[in-house]
Amino acid sequence: MERFLKQNEKFRLGQWYEELSAIISEKRIFLDQAKGNYQRFKSVVESLEDYVPSKVDLRGNHVCVGDEADILPEEKERLREQLVQLCPWRKGPFNLFGVEVDTEWQSWMKWDRLLPHLPELQGRRILDIGSSNGYYMFRMAAENPLFVLGLEPQSSFYYQYLAVQKFLGQANVFCLPIPHDQLPGMDQYFDLVFCMGVLYHRKSPIEMLKNIHDSLKKGGHIVLENLVIDSKENLCLFPRNRYGKMRNVYFIPDLLAMESWLARAGFSEIRCVDVAKTSLEEQRRTDWIQTESLEDFLDPNDPNRTIEGYPAPIRAVFIARA
Repeated sequence: MERFLKQNEKFRLGQWYEELSAIISEKRIFLDQAKGNYQRFKSVVESLEDYVPSKVDLRGNHVCVGDEADILPEEKERLREQLVQLCPWRKGPFNLFGVEVDTEWQSWMKWDRLLPHLPELQGRRILDIGSSNGYYMFRMAAENPLFVLGLEPQSSFYYQYLAVQKFLGQANVFCLPIPHDQLPGMDQYFDLVFCMGVLYHRKSPIEMLKNIHDSLKKGGHIVLENLVIDSKENLCLFPRNRYGKMRNVYFIPDLLAMESWLARAGFSEIRCVDVAKTSLEEQRRTDWIQTESLEDFLDPNDPNRTIEGYPAPIRAVFIARA
C-alpha cells in the first residue's frame, strides 16, 4: 500500500494525498493487528521464500512468474502447499515457478475478447475496481501503463495478489484492500477505470457509475463488464432473493437499460463490445476453489436457467467515454 503513496510526485496525487494517506495508515494498523482470515492469509504470504524468477510472462494465458528449474523440487512442493492455503483462487490462471494454479475462471478468455476493443493503455493511469488477485492488472501491466491501482477488500484475494506480487515485483501495479466507496473522490484523475463483475452487487448502480465518471479525466474511458439480460427492452431483473445462489445480486439490466444507466451517469460514445453466455469451459470447479461453481448454480434440467429459474448468466462488456 505504501508503495503507491511513495509515487506521489510521479503520479501527482495532489489534494487527495492526505486523505489517501490517512486511509492507508488506518489499513496498515488493521493489517498489522490482523485477526481471523486476514491473519491466516497474512501468515501464509509472510512465510513465502524470496524466490527470484528467471523469467516473467504477462502476455500468455497464464500469468507466468519464474521457471520450475529456478527452485528445488521440495521448494516447489512447499510453494504449492502454501498457495493452496490461500484458496479459493477465482481469477487466473497463474504459473508460479512451475506450480500451476488452475483457477475457477479461465480469465484469459474474457481478456482475449476484451483486448481488441480497449483504448490505449500505455502511459495511462488505470483504476481496477474489485481487482481480485490481480490477474487482469498483471495482464494490463504488459501494455506498460503509468500504473494500475486495484481495489480489493476481500482478504483471500488481496493476499493472493500479495503472493504473486512478492515474486513478480511489478513496479507499476498496486492494490489497496478497500472497497470503491472508501477511495477519495480523486476527481478527473484516472484515464481509464475497469469495473468488471462488480456493478450487479451494488444497490445503487447509477450512483456508482456517476462516481466513476467523476473520477475520470475528460475523454477518459470506463470498461464495464456486468451481468445482463440479452434483450433491448430497457428492463431490469431484480432477483427476489438469490441469483445463481448469490444473495448480493441486485439489478441485472438488459442491454438497453445498461446503455441508459451509462448515459444517465454522464457517459457518451457508449459501445457494447461483447456479449457472452458464461460457459462451463470458462467457469468451473477445480482443486483450487473447493466450493461450488457455475454447474451448481444452474438448473440441472435446463442449463439456460439458474437454479432459481432466472435466465442463466450472460455477461456484456461496455466501453464508454467520460
